[in-house]
Amino acid sequence: MEFTLPELTYAYDALEPLYDKETLTIHHDKHHAGYVKGLNNAMAKLAECRESGDYSLIKHWEREQAFHGAGHLLHSMFWENMRPGKDDNKADGELLAGIDKWFGSWDKFVAQFVAATCAVEGSGWGVLASCADGSLHVFAVENHQKVWVQGLKPIMVCDVWEHAYYLKYQNRRKEWVTNFMKLANWEKVSARYESCKGSKEC
Repeated sequence: MEFTLPELTYAYDALEPLYDKETLTIHHDKHHAGYVKGLNNAMAKLAECRESGDYSLIKHWEREQAFHGAGHLLHSMFWENMRPGKDDNKADGELLAGIDKWFGSWDKFVAQFVAATCAVEGSGWGVLASCADGSLHVFAVENHQKVWVQGLKPIMVCDVWEHAYYLKYQNRRKEWVTNFMKLANWEKVSARYESCKGSKEC
């Protein structure tokens, strides 16, 4: 199966001024496209291993598959869970009720998500994830695939690789993550939350 770069559902300048057009264009068209290319290459090399019976490089190609595959999956979710920003951006309905239950309040959730995401060592992601029991959890992922919490399904992710924000925010990661919360598409996140509850995949 050939993996492809997903098209954006909004214009490249739609997230201005919180997320600038130049960064978004490079991030989507160059960086994400690179992960798709790397994933397809790893899949092809693994197919060659199966055909030849030579598994001497299996560890290398499995790692390439994991790295680029996680990068492709997380970036695909990242684009979907953003929309034009607003200062009073906030979840509602069942998702807000879940956040209040599992984090104590909306403000406490935001504080934990921003802190965890900013604390990523090097490159990585902040993740809001859920489980079949409806519980909600925040954790940080290093690179794309390290420090993953088994049994949890991501429903929102924030990219804190430097390529995601450095043109506009330079070393001000907290400012980027704080503004990301204004861009979050809570309707999309809520839909993922609802689909996750009771799912055997969580």
